[in-house]
Amino acid sequence: MAEVVNMPRLSDTMTEGVVAKWHKNVGDQVSEGDLLAEIETDKATMEFESFQEGFLLHIGVVEGAKAPVDSILAILGEKGEDISSLLEQDKAKTEDNKVVVKKAEVPVKEVKTEVVKEAPKEEVKSTPNNGKNIASPLAKKLADERNINLALVKGTGDFGRIIKRDIDNYSGGSSVPTVESYTEVEVSQMRKVIAQRLGESKFSAPHFYLTCEINMDKTIEARQAINTVSPIKISFNDMIVKACSMALEQHPQINSSWLGDRIRFNDHIHIGVAMAVEDGLLVPVVRFANSKRLSEISSEVKDYSVKAKAKKLQPEDWQGNTFTISNLGMFDIEEFTAIINPPDACILAVGGIVQKPVVKNGEIVVGNTLKVTLSCDHRVVDGVVGSKFLGTLKSYLENPVLFMGANNI
Repeated sequence: MAEVVNMPRLSDTMTEGVVAKWHKNVGDQVSEGDLLAEIETDKATMEFESFQEGFLLHIGVVEGAKAPVDSILAILGEKGEDISSLLEQDKAKTEDNKVVVKKAEVPVKEVKTEVVKEAPKEEVKSTPNNGKNIASPLAKKLADERNINLALVKGTGDFGRIIKRDIDNYSGGSSVPTVESYTEVEVSQMRKVIAQRLGESKFSAPHFYLTCEINMDKTIEARQAINTVSPIKISFNDMIVKACSMALEQHPQINSSWLGDRIRFNDHIHIGVAMAVEDGLLVPVVRFANSKRLSEISSEVKDYSVKAKAKKLQPEDWQGNTFTISNLGMFDIEEFTAIINPPDACILAVGGIVQKPVVKNGEIVVGNTLKVTLSCDHRVVDGVVGSKFLGTLKSYLENPVLFMGANNI
């Protein structure tokens, strides 16, 4: 008996999927566990294996097309089996739900459009003018201001008179009309979810922001010392992840979530690390970061970065964050604010390390400073609580020996 294979929900935020590639054709035999298709979600392209067996009788979504979760992806059954009743049932179901179903089409990825503005067409009357330019006073004034030779301008007024629009439309000796152009690109699944989730976060969670400046001289020295002997090179971001995880142990209210009628204080510390990819932003999670060595954090983040760019992250890689770090320091950004990444109560925005004059022991010297900004959900975290967390983080990064014992490298 024929069975419907529905578009699967491959992540907690997925509402629709795009079929990136079919690995079976209509008429092929499919066994349980066979790779049926590759499906692009809002965060990754994932392989979808069949849970059923039979012959592939119908493909409901062509390659490159998108369809909502639970819609017909394919139909499997006996060879030659009549599936018209299943298709009719699906059609009736969507009509009952008052959902307009459109035939799947390969989406247009990019549309290039040009809008051409031309001067209104008027009959140009000509009359002998003894070789002299006839122009309105305003046209002459504009031509003089713009250093335009009136002899090169074609007049479109009565009897070939040059008027204001002729000066405005003049483009260097020819009558080429002004061209406006733009490019429209279809919104990707990832960008849709980013817009939805961050929009909900920004407008539902009352954000407030706390910024502090940290002297990074000792952290720079510590990193240089570690990287001279360590086979795994440690980044400043790795050290910030570790320092944050240690600070969260002392400030559990930062490591929490607003759940509407209750607040969840997480005993475990899972830090999301924001990563830019081609279509937007992914946040893979370093789990139990407080119990991991710097080298383990570094290896894990590097592995996530490779997977993210290749769209190979799995749902378990980006779920479960209790705190998030967004670092734009490598892009020469000194300071910024970030939108809280649900379900977290806070996110830390990290800028770049900047050399500047600082006062040490009463003298002005060159120092290396870092600005970080903590975005807080005021429903969970108050200003004093956020300030104390930043104070602890500052003390760790200004004295890295406090969190970089032998067991933490």
